[in-house]
Amino acid sequence: MKPFANPQSILITGASSGIGEGLALHYAKPGVTLFLGGRDKERLDAVAAACAEKGVEAIGESVDVTDRDGMTDWITRCNDHRSLNLVIANAGIAVGTKRVSELHDAVMDCYEINVTGVFNTIHPALEVMSKRQPYPVTDAQIGIVSSIMGYIGTARSPAYSSSKATIKSYGQALRGAFREMGIGVTVICPGYVRSRLMGPDMKGYPFMIEVDEASRTIAKALASNKARVTFPWQILLIGRLAINLPGWIIDRLNKPYGVPRFEETESQAES
Repeated sequence: MKPFANPQSILITGASSGIGEGLALHYAKPGVTLFLGGRDKERLDAVAAACAEKGVEAIGESVDVTDRDGMTDWITRCNDHRSLNLVIANAGIAVGTKRVSELHDAVMDCYEINVTGVFNTIHPALEVMSKRQPYPVTDAQIGIVSSIMGYIGTARSPAYSSSKATIKSYGQALRGAFREMGIGVTVICPGYVRSRLMGPDMKGYPFMIEVDEASRTIAKALASNKARVTFPWQILLIGRLAINLPGWIIDRLNKPYGVPRFEETESQAES
């Protein structure tokens, strides 16, 4: 059996909805322990209960990924309860603004969860995993949920796309750094997945897939310890093309079609 094919102790952030919830339900099998983190306690308790009905030990905890000490304490306690095999840093938000005066706050809020929150999840996990002996470790893996939006910076969502690019690159670097130690690192770049993150209006997004399909694809990639998984295939093709496009084409694509320009919005707000 592949070393990452059958994780028995799994921690997932952002597990109260969307991909996090889908992964929790996918991994909910007898003999598995799930540690589920999220900010919405009511939704998180419902997910944990649904997982428990499938015969797993599901422990939900209302956590804030921006709280470094709180996350370290939670992850350490989870690992003490049962040595973590798989930690998936999934929590994230999509923050945007059409006002120049609000740009800084939007970026900082987005980075605090999408970047710092990922660091606060994977760093303590790597610390407890790296203490296991002997090397190479055979039962420890990290999954980092980035996005297809992390392939290039997009004018429609500068904060979100750049934050996802940051953790995409960082995850790829960590994979090499921990390779000889035996700890797997997989970067996950979904396209558009039908979830709360997409907001109430989910029209106009190409190649939208359901959470169940996304969860199966992610779990399969993690089981194979893939370096990176981008899906669906149409989005993968677009991503590979996008990173090789010349700047003038990127400029064309980044023209904020359908989105008011910052300077126009600001002047309208002041008038």
